[in-house]
Amino acid sequence: MKKHLLLFWVVLLALARQPLAAQTAIRIFSGLLYYDGYATTVTTPPAPTGVTRLRNDLYARPLSTTELQTIGTQLSMRVTVAAACDNYDRIGNVNLALVPKGATTYVPANVPHIELGRYITPFMDKNLSPSSVSYDYDISNVAALLKETSLNTQYDFWVELQLFGVPYAANTQISGCAGRNDVFYGSLVFTTDGVAAAQSNNVLLPLLFQASLNNYQTTATDTLGRTTRTVTVNVPANLTDAALFLITSNHGANSGGEEYNRRVHYAYFDNVLRLSYTPGRVSCEPFRQYNTQGNGIYGPSPRTNAQWQSFSNWCPGDVIDIRRINLGAVSAGTHSFRIRVPTAVFAAGQGDIPTSVYLQGKTSGTLSTLAGGRGAAETFFLFPNPSAGLVTLANPTGALVREVVVRNALGQVVHRAAGSGAPQLVLSLGSLAAGTYVAEIHTADGVATRPFQVAR
Repeated sequence: MKKHLLLFWVVLLALARQPLAAQTAIRIFSGLLYYDGYATTVTTPPAPTGVTRLRNDLYARPLSTTELQTIGTQLSMRVTVAAACDNYDRIGNVNLALVPKGATTYVPANVPHIELGRYITPFMDKNLSPSSVSYDYDISNVAALLKETSLNTQYDFWVELQLFGVPYAANTQISGCAGRNDVFYGSLVFTTDGVAAAQSNNVLLPLLFQASLNNYQTTATDTLGRTTRTVTVNVPANLTDAALFLITSNHGANSGGEEYNRRVHYAYFDNVLRLSYTPGRVSCEPFRQYNTQGNGIYGPSPRTNAQWQSFSNWCPGDVIDIRRINLGAVSAGTHSFRIRVPTAVFAAGQGDIPTSVYLQGKTSGTLSTLAGGRGAAETFFLFPNPSAGLVTLANPTGALVREVVVRNALGQVVHRAAGSGAPQLVLSLGSLAAGTYVAEIHTADGVATRPFQVAR
């Protein structure tokens, strides 16, 4: 083990001396203004040139041939939302629409989609700072799809930035919002490295796109009274490697609603359990700074981790996790995907779990190992980061920490902490100088590494 760790640090330091690959930023949308999601679609002012306003909550535009040619093997995206006249927490999405080649517009319900990322806005007062928040995602698996020849021949790739909001509360609560129907500003940037060649070994199967999952609607469950949804997966060719990309978030703010109750979710492929998870962060405190409008979720003072875990499925101001389910080789033919939330109640027949999932595979080779949102791609995450000295290490999957070894930029051990027999551990690092460090997290499954910063 020690030899392996020493080799890791030698390689890391060697890589640090190498020049970074050139990165290209593709600005998809800049400062789009969104309007009341329940109102008739606004026509004046028009959408920016080259952008289509499909609804008040949905803008789209196609990726150009030049933009597609710049895509490399890695791809990330950043969504930035700025406050206008909606001061509540709302759901937003980044989607990829597969539109027939050459079409100048489309009806969203009539074309295949995959959801690239989901986020929740903070409670924001546009007159207070900060009045914007950014959400970061690694979507490197999508880079391969954008380079796939068969998909490019059949479709144009339209990127959608979706953000639903209503101005009714802000009309009376926020200075300067009386009589207005605009709700948020939204921007989206893709960042990629270098240029990758066209590919011809990728398979994409959109399965569910923002589909309702609950136990009281016949269109949202296999069986009334049970929160279970199954979809058939028709795989056209033998795949050497495949994965499912799953996004869910629990909603329902009524008394006893699903928004406030953490439930275990189970995902199956061919009736075999592949993933179980309970949504929710260890704490939402890292996102309090963005919630400038007083609200009942954050309250007037910091909450303990236990308090957050007692009711919080997601944090206003944070991403919703992208959960990757690795399948390995999958044979051609008929398969099934199923998701279950057996303890969900949906009090008073209200609430919903919007569910998106797609299968991506290779007919030869393996998939990129990268995919996720901020906090989603990593089994472990550290907060706050940067820290003034106290760092909480958390693992939403529940893996137990045996030991944490902290190393400085030279690879020297500067701190050790024994595991607490729990998936969470608080590190007291007040003696460390300001700088960048790496935490080696030892579990029964091996060693994970996570960088963090100490700031003074």
